[in-house]
Amino acid sequence: MSPKSILVVAESIDIDDSSGSKANVALIRNLQEAGYGLHIFHYTRKNIQLNGIECLNIPENRKSPNFFLSRIQRKLQHWFNWNLAKYLEPKFGFSFTFFNDTKSIQEAIRKLNPQDFDFVLTLSKGASFRPHFALLQIPEFHSRWMAYIHDPYPFHYYPEPYKWSEPGFEHKIEFFRKLSEKCRWAAFPSKLLKEWMTGKFPGFKDKSIIIPHQLNEKDSSLKEIPEYLDGDKFNLLHAGNLMKQRSPFPLIEAFQQFLKNNPKARTESRLLLIGNASFHEKEIEKFTNGLEQILVKKYLDFDKMRILQKSVSVNIILESVAEISPFLPGKFPHCIEAEKPILLLGPTKSESRRLLGEGYPYWAKANEVNEIAEKINGLYQLWRKKGKDLRMLRPDLKEYMSFSHLEETLEKLA
Repeated sequence: MSPKSILVVAESIDIDDSSGSKANVALIRNLQEAGYGLHIFHYTRKNIQLNGIECLNIPENRKSPNFFLSRIQRKLQHWFNWNLAKYLEPKFGFSFTFFNDTKSIQEAIRKLNPQDFDFVLTLSKGASFRPHFALLQIPEFHSRWMAYIHDPYPFHYYPEPYKWSEPGFEHKIEFFRKLSEKCRWAAFPSKLLKEWMTGKFPGFKDKSIIIPHQLNEKDSSLKEIPEYLDGDKFNLLHAGNLMKQRSPFPLIEAFQQFLKNNPKARTESRLLLIGNASFHEKEIEKFTNGLEQILVKKYLDFDKMRILQKSVSVNIILESVAEISPFLPGKFPHCIEAEKPILLLGPTKSESRRLLGEGYPYWAKANEVNEIAEKINGLYQLWRKKGKDLRMLRPDLKEYMSFSHLEETLEKLA
């Protein structure tokens, strides 16, 4: 394959600021591995460079009317506690900051010649989709535009229990309706997400592909294991944010039940909850008070977290109590890379379960305490037999998230 030239417009390539940015960098790395010529324009607000790739940090326009309006709004909220967003966003759909950011991105991209690139890929994070909004305003790029849609949009179209209608959601729906019609291709990390969003925006039909979150095992060279991990114990790890809609308490209760039913396990088992859990923080403290088998930490940087995932006995993926979870968790590739069993807690219909297989033995609904305790016990008994040799090898999923499968997917595009 002769290398193609790809312009990547990313909201962030700072792997420590969000799971979305981690996924962005993994995708960029695998595009590089596949031999594509890459030009990265990013709006990280930091001068971040990726080895062997041309990266340009898009400057913020600090002289525009939107910039000054955004700062005035911020000052008024800080000084007087006035939340003007609930009045402004129903009218305009977005904040002044959003408009200034997207204009800044537009100004940088408009200076480029579309003919210099085979296609342009927009990558965002969270719920902002700033690069997508910016590209929508530049028609000369539309014929070669691949919009990567990492999550449902807007929040109004999230599945239960996440669903809520934020101010200006009608404008956000219109934004994505236009995006679905104007982009050349739409890429989704998940088959279920592709189906979910196509149901909301028919414009995505016949132009959608699946590019799962990528696995790049060359990303990390760090070997140091965190000092609080006792590698001789049966360690279960949940790595990542515990959002409001992802309650950890059935898991904690199931772990406590497992310890009660297995007195010997009390001295050789630990549950590690590593990541932001601000919504649940006080209740977690009550649940875990005096229980030395449960360790809670708020933050661990990305490289250290990956080493931890490889060093524990079991990795946990916790989803919401829901009818469907169309998301592919950003940590899914890292759990597969770790080659340790995954305790999957989520709905019957979820992308993680679809990939692991409906017959995957260590799955339970996220609120079924007794079932979760049984799964933990089953893994514990397996660990007692195999110890550090307890492994889960899924070469099929490694290949699915590899640069070679990515290249194969992109080469099929018309």
